[in-house]
Amino acid sequence: MHELSIALGIVKIAEDETAKVKAEKVTKIELVVGVLSGIELDSLNFVWESAVKDTVLEHALKKIIVVEGRGKCIDCDTEFEMENMYDCCPNCNSNFKGILTGKELKVKALEVI
Repeated sequence: MHELSIALGIVKIAEDETAKVKAEKVTKIELVVGVLSGIELDSLNFVWESAVKDTVLEHALKKIIVVEGRGKCIDCDTEFEMENMYDCCPNCNSNFKGILTGKELKVKALEVI
């Protein structure tokens, strides 16, 4: 379950950023998570409370923005939606593609006081 280490990494980012501006706590955090990032949102939500206990994020409202997967076929230039990393082009069935969106994992915003 690598979601715990990801949650702890998010806590570290939040603590570093609040220290920079000399804030005491975070009231809201926005995360961007792509469906192709390998993050299970249910698992992340499950470990979140334990990861943020006694940190600047303990009472923060968490908002997750999910980015859908999108790829572009290298062989025929078709852009298509992707649910899995191994999805092939619906036009020519090629497995050669570039990932356009869906691999994101980032802290988009922190509201601090």
